[in-house]
Amino acid sequence: MTPRQEGRARPPFADAAVGALRPLVVAEARAEAPGADVEPGDLEQAVWVRLLERLDGAGPPPDPARWVRSAVRAEARRARRRAARERPLALDVGPDGPWDPGGGPEAAALRAERRRAVRAAVARTPGGCPRLLAAMLSPKDPTYREIAGELGISQGSLGPMRSRCLGCLRRMLAAGVAAPEHGGMHSGRQPE
Repeated sequence: MTPRQEGRARPPFADAAVGALRPLVVAEARAEAPGADVEPGDLEQAVWVRLLERLDGAGPPPDPARWVRSAVRAEARRARRRAARERPLALDVGPDGPWDPGGGPEAAALRAERRRAVRAAVARTPGGCPRLLAAMLSPKDPTYREIAGELGISQGSLGPMRSRCLGCLRRMLAAGVAAPEHGGMHSGRQPE
C-alpha cells in the first residue's frame, strides 16, 4: 500500500466498498484458507490491502464480487507457493537428541572439525567446483544469476555443474578422504 500523503483523504467510496464487500471477503477467505494452509484472517488482510491499493490507483473494480473472489484465490496461491519454498530449520539430531547450540567445548570442536573437513574437501574438488561451491556456501546467499555472473558461465549450466560438484563433494566426504592432489598422489606418499 502506498503511504498516505499529508492531507490526502481516502477515496469517498472506500468505506462503502469495504462495508459492502466484508461478508464476501470473509466467506471467500474461509473457503480458501484450508487449501492454502493459512489462517482466514491472513487471507482477508492481504485482500483488503490489495483492494485499498486498487482503490488508491485504478479505482474501484467494475465487478467487485468477481474481483474479491479472484483476489482471494490469487492470495491463496501466493501463500501456497510461499509455503512450498519455506523449509523449517532442520536441527542436527545426535544420539542425545536435538543439537544443543551451547553443547560445550567438545561439541564446538566437533562442529569446527566438520567445517574444516568440508572446506578442505571443497578446495580439492576438480575443475571449477571449488569456485562454484564457495560461491554457493557464501554467507551472502547469492542468487543463481549472481553466481553465474561471478563465475562467467550461463545460468542454465549452473544447475548441472552444481549437481556434479555436490555429487563429487558428497562422495569425498562419505569416503572420509580428500580427492588426490594434482598428479594423483596424496602429499607425496607412495601407495602401499
